Amino acid sequence: MSSDNKRQGQEKPLGQLVKGIMKAYGLEDKMKSFDLIAAWPELMGPAVAQRTTDIRIENNTLYLKIDSSVMRDELFHGKQIIIARCNQFVGEELIRDVWFS
Repeated sequence: MSSDNKRQGQEKPLGQLVKGIMKAYGLEDKMKSFDLIAAWPELMGPAVAQRTTDIRIENNTLYLKIDSSVMRDELFHGKQIIIARCNQFVGEELIRDVWFS
């Protein structure tokens, strides 16, 4: 068996290799966090996105800085909906809680 034949049996699609590397280095959740933050306007709509001045994710908690106290109160009452939308977007339970400031 030549070395070319050995290599052919080990070939994997590039996407699969990248996913394996990201998982090995613990970057998979970080990338999902970046994707979620980038999709915030799409997930919550333009009105919420315009009032959101800071978004970050740490230890499965979504931290939102909202510049309107009225909207902050409304969003607080819809925490479970926000969590569900975010987790549905990333395809796993990435967010477990939401904190507002």
